Amino acid sequence: MLKKLMIAGAAVAGLVATDAALAGSMRCGNHLIEDSGRSAPGKYEILKKCGQPTAKVGNAWVYDRGGSKRVVHFNDSGRVDRISAD
Repeated sequence: MLKKLMIAGAAVAGLVATDAALAGSMRCGNHLIEDSGRSAPGKYEILKKCGQPTAKVGNAWVYDRGGSKRVVHFNDSGRVDRISAD
């Protein structure tokens, strides 16, 4: 019984970690876009790799990815600040 609980706990932890990792990233074709501090991509690179967003709201671009949405938030210098799952 204890072994089954440990396996179930590890599976849940893996799913939570996967969801958290996906929140800070977005896949565009074969490109992985991440909100990675100094090396974060700018608006031009996002447009080049991901195309036009579904919507633009202030400093945020919304991409609809087949049932899941990603919101790319830009900082004042035009670099990706964070990517959130909507």
